[in-house]
Amino acid sequence: MPRLSMKLTCLFLFTALAAGCHRAVAPSEAVLPHASFTIESAVLKETRRINVYTPPGYDAAPDTRYPVLYMPDGGEQEDFPHVSATVDTAIRAGEMRPMIVVGIENTERRRDVTGPTEVDEDRKIAPRVGGSAAFRDFIRNELMPEVRRRYRVTDETAIIGESLAGLFIVETFFLQPEMFDTYIALSPSLWWNNEELVRKADERLKAQSELRKTLFLSSADEDNIVSAAARLAEVLGKDAPAGLHWQYVPRPDLRHDNIYRASSPQVLRQCFAPGSEARGP
Repeated sequence: MPRLSMKLTCLFLFTALAAGCHRAVAPSEAVLPHASFTIESAVLKETRRINVYTPPGYDAAPDTRYPVLYMPDGGEQEDFPHVSATVDTAIRAGEMRPMIVVGIENTERRRDVTGPTEVDEDRKIAPRVGGSAAFRDFIRNELMPEVRRRYRVTDETAIIGESLAGLFIVETFFLQPEMFDTYIALSPSLWWNNEELVRKADERLKAQSELRKTLFLSSADEDNIVSAAARLAEVLGKDAPAGLHWQYVPRPDLRHDNIYRASSPQVLRQCFAPGSEARGP
């Protein structure tokens, strides 16, 4: 291979790896006014920075409470700017219910959003993986109570994420479905641990016969996710509880690196349309 071509290939691989660890925001992308605070997490044994968007009219309506959309990859240099801007635009247009967005900034992304794995290749993606249980514990027992203390919120919660964060969302749906009312997983990395979440989906769904939640799944034009997502949709079609409102929308017109920005405006408007209600526990 010519030397220049080898250099370009190495540069591409380095860039792809870096993109998996950090969700970079375009330099020209503005960040809406928002609040930020930190939590000294006893669970994770580190400081976590949290970014919070409040909807138009929040300060002028002191008696109004709002649902909360949580998001991994929620740093100012990650996905928080475009998600909060999408939500703000939709609310102002009357196309989405007002809600609060809580972004969780990354420290060790691949540690936090992956579960345990028995696959050697999986463990090569980062020095530490398999920390999803602790990350869930942090969200549930440290972050959520702090958000309830600081902001006027209802009991309705949702979570959105893409790629490995989408994997975390699907895993949370199966293991602790009571945590959120709405789960939005865009191109979830269901290949993790030899597709364990897909392989065990039927038994986990059958064990949750009274489940009333909303689950939205999608996939882009990507070989390692499409087939697993389609098989999960097949299982949902056969074994989903009657109270589970679910949808799988393949997007072969999109890529893994643009599905979040390209599809989230439509998905958020659909899931939180004016007059819609959360599905109960």
